[in-house]
Amino acid sequence: MTAKRKGILVAGTLTLDLTPKFESAKKFKTVDEVFVPGKVIHVDGMDIHPGGAASNTGLGLKVLGADVRIVGKIGKDALGDLVRRFYDRYGAAEDLIVDEGISTSYSIALTPPGIDRIFLHDPCAGNTFRKDDIARRFYEEAAIFHYGYPPVSRLLYLDGGAECIAMLKEAREAGAATSVDMCAVDPDCESGQLDWKKIIEDMCPHVDFFEPSIEELMFYLDREKYDGYYEEAENGDMIGRLDLEEDVKPLAEKLLDWGAGIVLVKCGYRGLYLAASDKERLARIGGGLSLDAADWAGKRHFERSYVPGRVLSGTGAGDTTIAAFLYAVTLGYPSGRCMELAAATGATCVEAYDALSGLKSFEELEKKIDAGWAKQPLTEDR
Repeated sequence: MTAKRKGILVAGTLTLDLTPKFESAKKFKTVDEVFVPGKVIHVDGMDIHPGGAASNTGLGLKVLGADVRIVGKIGKDALGDLVRRFYDRYGAAEDLIVDEGISTSYSIALTPPGIDRIFLHDPCAGNTFRKDDIARRFYEEAAIFHYGYPPVSRLLYLDGGAECIAMLKEAREAGAATSVDMCAVDPDCESGQLDWKKIIEDMCPHVDFFEPSIEELMFYLDREKYDGYYEEAENGDMIGRLDLEEDVKPLAEKLLDWGAGIVLVKCGYRGLYLAASDKERLARIGGGLSLDAADWAGKRHFERSYVPGRVLSGTGAGDTTIAAFLYAVTLGYPSGRCMELAAATGATCVEAYDALSGLKSFEELEKKIDAGWAKQPLTEDR
């Protein structure tokens, strides 16, 4: 990789995350045990940190040691002031866009022990993000351009995702490799009603690294199966019901058939699935990345998750997993090590309430991995 293209450009949804810390160590079995009208639930403080893909992946890269530039939008309001203060701590506030005409996006993350996360999310500023918010020179300096959460970026997903596709095209024309992460949306909101299958199909030829979760992928590409699994799932946990061969692989293959270069499907506590295209497609990945075709081309691999020391919150785990994967790719690690470092970063992330406090350096992670860090069992009753 040339010296010029040493960094990673991250853009997308930027929120302020508010996460109440549940006082009880008890694991709840149903949502009804927690959220009952009139019931008082004691919590032990509130974790307040910037979130969304811009923060979790971008600042995650910063913590891991990457050279990263983060572009996100905030309002000129109290929430925006908090976000900017956090970014100043990491020396990453330079490219934040402050817009007086919008409100800063926020999420309230509810994480009762034993129950999958529930988010109350107001996109606000994220809905105003557009292609022209990113200077072309940023693409020209970056090895990888990563955009997080097109489904909650209204100006990007309107008109069949035309603005998002134009943004990805511009990044690739400027020489950067492209990366996209998806997110869950309310099925009843505007975004949830769109033909995302067609948008993603049109987007894929311009995406070098595609990193959705399996729940997101199924929601957008096979809504009928998603609805069935969700209805059957206990507390919204679909992961335990998934079959790698029947549910994960076919959707990853579809993304490759549509033109994506490398697909990384996040499967929660089960692990990560990697599917890579052929040599010809991989050769079109820009950014000066050193991808050994003999190692990457045609790769199909499932990496089981590592066992975390404790689980406090899953907030940001998928985003920081992507951060580790992309950083490892830019450093020239072989595909197997990239997967291990990505899975290991996800395992450390869940040990803290926020997305960043639990993260470890690659040096620390490699020592733990090479020492025989235990992995989640192949099958598990949840």
